[in-house]
Amino acid sequence: MEEKVPAVSRRETQPAPLSPKSPRVLAFVGPAGTGKSQRAQMVARENDVEFIIDDGLVISGGKIHAGKSAKSEKNLVRAIRRALFEYPDHRIAVTEFLRQKNPRNIMVVATSISMADKITRALSLPLPERIIDITEVASPDDILSARRERMEKGQHVIPVSRTQLRKNFAGKLVGHLRDLFKSMDRDEGERTIVRPPFSFFGSVTIHSSAIADLVRLVVASSPQTGGAKDIRVRSGDESVSLEITISVFPGKLNFLQVGSMHQRKVASAVSYFTGIDVDNVDITIGEIILP
Repeated sequence: MEEKVPAVSRRETQPAPLSPKSPRVLAFVGPAGTGKSQRAQMVARENDVEFIIDDGLVISGGKIHAGKSAKSEKNLVRAIRRALFEYPDHRIAVTEFLRQKNPRNIMVVATSISMADKITRALSLPLPERIIDITEVASPDDILSARRERMEKGQHVIPVSRTQLRKNFAGKLVGHLRDLFKSMDRDEGERTIVRPPFSFFGSVTIHSSAIADLVRLVVASSPQTGGAKDIRVRSGDESVSLEITISVFPGKLNFLQVGSMHQRKVASAVSYFTGIDVDNVDITIGEIILP
């Protein structure tokens, strides 16, 4: 999955392992759409890897053991955050699963070394001690072909069988690939071609004016408000805070109830439609409109 972060070199020092039994971590990296997921099982077998971490999932033997696919998200912002394990319930579930299994070797699939580092830190794993680049296992022609498939058809590969994805995948299951010559396990040798509800290519920018327009629509939908008079959107690293001044009509709800209702409605709408977390919504009643 594409991540707009600057490339960094491997650090001279790495965090101390969590315990004497901390797993050995490898990173399989390459730009988005170059065929990493298609080759992940092969690379894992060749390096005696027990679990693959790919796009929010923990995979082993062609089966999903924990996590949720980033490709199941309905917008790109949430997909990136899912792949980086930024959602607490997702991160805790995967971390606990790995703690219980205590595998010897784990492989993280990522678009860059920086992204692999973020994933391992989020999951309290040691930083990758070995980096395997896509160019080491795929020819330039293979990479070009994979990128063409991504660009022209918007198709992605998840290294598990279709039966593993049918129940919780939001996009379209396009087809599957079988690798019968390299694995005796049917599921391990199968990869599913999917079309997510969004594209991983390019960047997504949500301007503060777009969020303000959404807030105006939400406020205007209430019969007891005359609209939003002033909206301030303050952006943090991963969330937004909103300050909204509204005008209200006297009615069935008192002014405190009107303000509280709009706090909930605005926070829910902004989070749902943009995929951005909302830290707080401050409502000020600036005008009372009498009949």
